[in-house]
Amino acid sequence: MQDLIRRLPGVSLTRVGYTGGTVPNATYEKLKRGNTGHAESIEVFFDPAKLSYRQLLEFFFQIHDPSTPDRQGNDRGSSYRSEIFYVNAAQNEAAKQVISEINASGKWPGRVTTKISKAGDFWQAEPAHQDYLQRVPNGYPCHYIRPDWVLAKRS
Repeated sequence: MQDLIRRLPGVSLTRVGYTGGTVPNATYEKLKRGNTGHAESIEVFFDPAKLSYRQLLEFFFQIHDPSTPDRQGNDRGSSYRSEIFYVNAAQNEAAKQVISEINASGKWPGRVTTKISKAGDFWQAEPAHQDYLQRVPNGYPCHYIRPDWVLAKRS
C-alpha cells in the first residue's frame, strides 16, 4: 500500500508503522505476539493544495478491500484491520461521508468494515518494513489499483 500511496501527486512522504493500540514503542515483534491493539498503518504527509483529503480517502478504498474485517490479502488478524486515523474533525467527517457513499454505491460485496479513530501515537516500523516493494520488486503486493472502482462525481 505504501508504494501506491507514495506515487500520488501531492504526497510528499509516507512512513510504515503501528498505531491505534495501547502498547508504547510498538514493534513488529510485539504485534506478532498479539495484544498490542495496534494496526499496521501508513502515515501520509501530503499537500492539500495538490491532493485533497477526500481524494486520498477515495484512493485508499480503491486499493484495498474494506469489506473483510481483519484481513488484507493473505494476512489475517486485528493488526491487518482497515482503519482510518484522523487528526481533526473535518477529516473525521470526510471519512464518515466517504464510507457512507461507498456503502450506498454497492461497489463492494459487503458493507465497509473500516474503522474511524482519532490518531494517537504512531510508532515507525523497522527499516525492513519501509519501502518494501522498492527494495523487493517481486515481493508480496496484496494491494492494487482497481481502475473501475471510483465513486460517482459529487455535484
